[in-house]
Amino acid sequence: MAEITAKMVGELREMTGMGMMECKKALVEAEGDIKKAEEILRIKSGNKASKVAGRTAAEGTVVVAIDGKVGALVEVNCETDFVAKDEGFVAFAKTAADAVVAGNPADVEALGAVAVGGTTVEETRKALIAKLGENINVRRFQRFVTEGQLAHYLHGSRIGVVVDFTGGDEQMGKDIAMHIAASKPVCVSKDQVSAELIEAERKIYSAQAAESGKPADIVAKMVEGRITKYLAEVTLLGQPFVKNPDQTVEKLLAEKGAKVNAFTMFVVGEGIEKKVVDFAAEVAAAAKV
Repeated sequence: MAEITAKMVGELREMTGMGMMECKKALVEAEGDIKKAEEILRIKSGNKASKVAGRTAAEGTVVVAIDGKVGALVEVNCETDFVAKDEGFVAFAKTAADAVVAGNPADVEALGAVAVGGTTVEETRKALIAKLGENINVRRFQRFVTEGQLAHYLHGSRIGVVVDFTGGDEQMGKDIAMHIAASKPVCVSKDQVSAELIEAERKIYSAQAAESGKPADIVAKMVEGRITKYLAEVTLLGQPFVKNPDQTVEKLLAEKGAKVNAFTMFVVGEGIEKKVVDFAAEVAAAAKV
């Protein structure tokens, strides 16, 4: 079995929000496997989700560009919050978004070859790196082409949403985009939730329900009830509308005669592990040289 270190316990605690001793016991039970230990804690505590997904692990900005029926959502990263606020960096991010709309690149690499104002995106990026002294890159983008309408919402520069919808009106589109930023659904409807994700949740709910000691048929009903609730929580249509929690988004859209075809939300740094620098340790190490 792998040695259970304080670092492992601390990492699991940050992932789950559980106490130090609970994390240590889970790691021992999982023989040092952090992912397995996280699952053990979820089963025992009933936690719905890991806190890791909410951690911001990199700096940068999210920008939107919309030209009629075509739009783009783009995330551009840098190393520090200071550079993220630099006018040149912000201008480059907007240039990249415009290039996605105009050039229809296949991927981030192809985006670099798109020319805007006589200079390619890659040339502009390298010039900005030379000027600001930080690594800067376009991490990802999503391009939209719609027969309906596009709406967007930016929460500062760190969260961006673009919604492709038909019916309704411009204000409704903005409200839906804002709702997505606040409630963070994973997809539009329950039929779009992957079977793997549902099965993973069913496994956890089954283990939790089994601990109740109730008969198997009751346990099965409890699990299916939890799955139904879970699907409502993670799908746009099933969520209570943020501006009127007594009404689901599905009912709001029905009232407006509208339909959400697709949406994308980017959160700056989501899923990127940011290196934590221990300056005191670096100074101490340098002093020994």
